[in-house]
Amino acid sequence: MSTTFFSRYHHRISYQVILLGTIGLLASTALVIADLLTREEIALRQAEDFRATLEQVLPPEIHDNQPQDERHLLLLKDGSTLPIYRARLDGRVSGVAFQVRGRGYAGPIEILMGVDASGQLLGVRVLRHTETPGLGDKIEVARDPWVLTFNGLSLGKPPLSAWAVKKDGGQFDQFTGATITPRAVVQAVRDGLILFQNHQADMLQRAAEED
Repeated sequence: MSTTFFSRYHHRISYQVILLGTIGLLASTALVIADLLTREEIALRQAEDFRATLEQVLPPEIHDNQPQDERHLLLLKDGSTLPIYRARLDGRVSGVAFQVRGRGYAGPIEILMGVDASGQLLGVRVLRHTETPGLGDKIEVARDPWVLTFNGLSLGKPPLSAWAVKKDGGQFDQFTGATITPRAVVQAVRDGLILFQNHQADMLQRAAEED
């Protein structure tokens, strides 16, 4: 009787293990299939969203080309590379767009910024972030116009010392209850303008045009 009991017990345990394993395998297979079926669609939507954002930081009046098709890798002084998108008007580079990153309260903030040939900001948009809803998410243009205050600014307008939030002695507003997030964006945009200044000739292909 004892042998029969243990035999049934082991049989039941084996059945449960096989059942759970089968369910796990089916679930994994379903996830893989769903990923394969939606991956291309998701990539397409992401590309469309990026193109729409690119058009916001490189306005149509400054170019007659398709900046999203003019993606180039810029070699930086530290040996790394940075993807840039060139806007052209009558064949000459009239502006560029590139990404910078700030460190917010909840994680990295990915930012796309557009700069004209003179170093003036054409637009700044936040691509991705994980900041607190209702506080830090005011960096999104759809939620608050704060990010539009960068339009038309440059390293000399305002002076470099004023590129900070008001709490730090600068000219940019911070959000009530959320200073870290706007501070990160201001610093990232400022650093992006410095990067443009340091690589302006390469970004604008001036050396190639002068040859």
